[in-house]
Amino acid sequence: MCTLALIGTALSVGGALVEGQQSRQMADYQAKAYEQQAQAEAQSAAFEQGQERHQQDLLQAQARAQAGASGVGISGSPTEVLAANARQGQLDIKAIQYGSQLRQNNLTTQAAISRFSGKQAVSASIFRAGGNLVDGLSKIQDPSEGSTPTASAPNRAVIFGSSALNDPWAGMR
Repeated sequence: MCTLALIGTALSVGGALVEGQQSRQMADYQAKAYEQQAQAEAQSAAFEQGQERHQQDLLQAQARAQAGASGVGISGSPTEVLAANARQGQLDIKAIQYGSQLRQNNLTTQAAISRFSGKQAVSASIFRAGGNLVDGLSKIQDPSEGSTPTASAPNRAVIFGSSALNDPWAGMR
């Protein structure tokens, strides 16, 4: 009986520790996924910025060509329009970069939170395993102590003395 209790306690302790390690592995896996998403976001933003720069260059070239074709010199008003378009193009590129950086920061934070929760799961499993160990060991009885009478099944001879079997009124006097 004692061996079964020890085996049960060992399994309970081991299970709690394995559960914590599995939780940590899952959290680390999730953190890596977030980091990969952050890298993909950075690559996507770089591509989108390149596309935006190319689009702005095309718009500037078209504006210069139109100004030249109309016979207007590239000074004064047309120059100011071209400069304003260039500034707006740079703002658009910066907005893409800023939005991407926010998304990357969010994903990096999620990765850190995931790793932290994995570490917390390991710590919790250690405490749970310790509790299971103490609980299990407290239920195991040392065979050298023998059995003790319980309150639910008292031995009348122990409570009233050996004469209680012969004299039912002995305990009431």
